[in-house]
Amino acid sequence: MQLSHPQADVFIPAAGATPAAALRSVTHLCIGAHQDDIEIMAHAGITDCLDTPGKAFGGVVVTNGAGSSRTGAYAHLTDGEMQVVRRDEQRKAAVIGRYAIQLQLAHPSGDVKLPGHTGVAADLAAIFNGCTPEAVYLHSPADKHDTHVAVLLRCLEALRALPAERRPRRVLGCEVWRDLDWLVDLDKVALDSGRHPSLALDLLKVFDSQVAGGKRYDLATIGRRAANATFHTSHASDRTTGITWAMDLTPLVQDASLDVTAFTLAHVERLRADIAARLAKFR
Repeated sequence: MQLSHPQADVFIPAAGATPAAALRSVTHLCIGAHQDDIEIMAHAGITDCLDTPGKAFGGVVVTNGAGSSRTGAYAHLTDGEMQVVRRDEQRKAAVIGRYAIQLQLAHPSGDVKLPGHTGVAADLAAIFNGCTPEAVYLHSPADKHDTHVAVLLRCLEALRALPAERRPRRVLGCEVWRDLDWLVDLDKVALDSGRHPSLALDLLKVFDSQVAGGKRYDLATIGRRAANATFHTSHASDRTTGITWAMDLTPLVQDASLDVTAFTLAHVERLRADIAARLAKFR
């Protein structure tokens, strides 16, 4: 598999498979901006593949992770050294989660933020043309991290460039740097992230450069999933022990004429209307 950046990394956890064959087997694909984004937002997809014969998970990290937080044992590392550490951590997660393939495209964040960047576009086109996933997990368009939103937009561009018959049947925008609990219930997609709890923790703790380096993503992610499950409904017992909220982005992929900004703000408008109606009911 030919990727555009010289530091791009193609990793196949299971011995014997070629990159093309491993990518072709992927049924659940997650494309995140940074190392550990996959494990935060797509645990449901990882466990779907572990629990279902014939399913295979694939992970893609678009950027190089150079600007991450670092303290303690990692405080002295240069950006270049941190990139190596984070690449190796992502590889370990792929082994633990039994991914079919883990791709790290190694693009600087600045390049990803440029619409039409040839290297980013070529890599994403190669990935989407190399597999036909039934489910794709992306960042949410309501995320507050600039790089996350830029990666989402580059992915939408690549998906819309596919022939209609090759576009995934389900594309989800998952919460990472802004929760999606604010969505009205009809707009929420509940991803069951309570399965394999030991695995969930192991997948997050493998990113020691972040956890020990000052960001407790392990505690925060597990806690958010538990809170989502408990606060989902007020009059029913919890049906799962963990939920990751997602927004259904499939319409944006199926209909390229839809404007992503208008599509996203329509969700905000439905929240506004829900709040207004509830207040009006009891005044």
